[in-house]
Amino acid sequence: MSERPRQQKPRLHSRRGDKFEGFDRGSRMKRRPANSLKIESPVRSKPKPSDSSPSSPEQEEGDLIFGRHPVLTALESDRQFNRIWILSTLRYNPRFYSLIEQAKAKGCVVDEVDSRRLGQITQGSNHQGVAAQVSPYTYLELGDLIDRAKASSEQPVIVVAEGISDPHNLGAIIRTAEAIGAQGLAIPQRRAVGIASTVMKAAAGALEHFPVARVVNIRAALEELKEAGFWIYGLAASGEKSLPAVDFSGPIALVVGSEGKGLNLLTQSQCDFLVSIPLMGKTPSLNASVAAAIALYEVYRQRHANALYLEICSQQTLKKREDRV
Repeated sequence: MSERPRQQKPRLHSRRGDKFEGFDRGSRMKRRPANSLKIESPVRSKPKPSDSSPSSPEQEEGDLIFGRHPVLTALESDRQFNRIWILSTLRYNPRFYSLIEQAKAKGCVVDEVDSRRLGQITQGSNHQGVAAQVSPYTYLELGDLIDRAKASSEQPVIVVAEGISDPHNLGAIIRTAEAIGAQGLAIPQRRAVGIASTVMKAAAGALEHFPVARVVNIRAALEELKEAGFWIYGLAASGEKSLPAVDFSGPIALVVGSEGKGLNLLTQSQCDFLVSIPLMGKTPSLNASVAAAIALYEVYRQRHANALYLEICSQQTLKKREDRV
């Protein structure tokens, strides 16, 4: 039996100079120069935005805030507004009307929209009838934050949040710190959430009165705080000092770790004291914002215990006098 002759496969993509050799039914094809053939995809013209089309927050530069209290607090501050979306029923509310007119006079665009449009803008969040696009949050340099803290208090408190990734946690820390009377917050630039719309919502307007510094390196920031005379207290489950036994006098920096890992070992080594919160139940740890709130209130209690005691005593004395009369 004779062997079947082996067919030669065509040689593709064989280059000789500027020619292409291929075999198609025994014929040779010449390669056209690479730049002689241009295949262009059809260009679709972008639709021009019309004045009647609804505005989208993605078209603006800035941060989106929503909710009556956060927007009202921002309107009462010096924040620059780009656009406000508001329900017509709320637009002429006495609490909003004059403030919105002032923002409008500064160049802010005010759109009266329905609840469905507000839901689209806020991505289904609880907008309470109003949303606003404000200019991006302005961070302070750590040195400026320290100077402002010292100028406003003889015993300033600065919170340092290391690696907080949940915006609700960061917003809650800001809200508590401002309410307790702390002078500011420092957060890292990387591997942590910044001041975004969700943080503003969770802070419930506290950011309008509470400065935040963004630092490149937490370790360097703690060194700068030490040089400025601050004592560094880190919250850690393995802390050698119990929270009620710590003396929080003088300028202090309270360092709060991330939600999952807490303070890393390098940050712990930079702290003057590691402080633990005593727990009685079986739960081994606390949420980052809850731990910060407990520690901040202990600082407040120690510094204002005498004033609180005198206030309570005076109220009791007045009540006794009223009862006698």
